[in-house]
Amino acid sequence: MMLRRLIRSRSGAAAAELALVTPLLLIIMMGAFEVGNYFRDQHTLTKAVRDGARFAARQEFSNFDCGAGTANATNVVTPTRNVVQTGLLANGGDLLPQWGNATFSVTVQCFASVTTGSGGGSVTTNLGGIYNPVAGGTTNAPVVTVVAEIPYQPVLGAIGFKGWGLIIRAEQQAAVMGI
Repeated sequence: MMLRRLIRSRSGAAAAELALVTPLLLIIMMGAFEVGNYFRDQHTLTKAVRDGARFAARQEFSNFDCGAGTANATNVVTPTRNVVQTGLLANGGDLLPQWGNATFSVTVQCFASVTTGSGGGSVTTNLGGIYNPVAGGTTNAPVVTVVAEIPYQPVLGAIGFKGWGLIIRAEQQAAVMGI
């Protein structure tokens, strides 16, 4: 009699259901935190690299070597790295904590002309304006490319989640316009 009453009782059903569902809810909640953190880090790096490319594009033409495809390390690369890493020209606090393991590069490509259109309707135009050597410009139009890669550092790293070796990468180009 007592056993039948215990079997038919519904008083502990809610607690049992909660015990079964809680692990799934925790997994979903922690997953949402990780995905949000990943996208926040990706956005932060993308914005920082965009700012760095804009900064590098505003440097003097003499700081870019079109023949070697390089930028002056002192006047362009180091300050651009500071802008990307800290958001400032001088050293400051890193925008992302994992910046110590980052790879960073500033490269230059130079173009003497631009081709627009495709197929039989394409038109090649020699660059002029600020890129016209007769007007005191350079013989080629330099385009600076800033690239940064950092390893993803998960929020849940303290409890063993290592992020599966994810890398966050951002790349941005800008035409050099000089000061």
